[in-house]
Amino acid sequence: MAFSIGDRELLGGDIFPVGHLAAWNYYQSIKSPENEAFIKMWADFNEQREKTTNDPMEATFIGFRMWAQAVVQARTTDVDAVRQAMYGQRIKAPSGFEVVMNTNHHLSKPVMIGKINSSGTFGVIWQSINPVRADAWSKYLPESAKRTADWTFPWVCGGCVEPTFKEW
Repeated sequence: MAFSIGDRELLGGDIFPVGHLAAWNYYQSIKSPENEAFIKMWADFNEQREKTTNDPMEATFIGFRMWAQAVVQARTTDVDAVRQAMYGQRIKAPSGFEVVMNTNHHLSKPVMIGKINSSGTFGVIWQSINPVRADAWSKYLPESAKRTADWTFPWVCGGCVEPTFKEW
């Protein structure tokens, strides 16, 4: 099982056998109106109809759309103002799920298991019912479990063990 292989990587040859599994948040083979529009937009943009989309491309698309929404909300491109406006931004992603930007700078996204089929693409054989909230730190590792990623007041950090602003 691979954790960063998508439809695009399969086009390079037959190094991944039929039946191979991969875990990701997006596959081009997902059936949703949002994905159809995303694939068409990508093909129109680069005029390469035979090229496929992949998870990092979908993540970039989501991030840019959320950033644009945050700029409109903040009414400025000032980094600090836009960062604050990013939290809670939502978008209906090509995956078909509504994803959200959390205060830890990570997205809540679906989890999917894909299986390589005979056409050389992934068929989704399992997916989470809802997007999963990403954690920046693992509660299973002792040093990591002490850390918090929260960019809102009073924490304002990506790896604190206590709030940055303790006295206010």
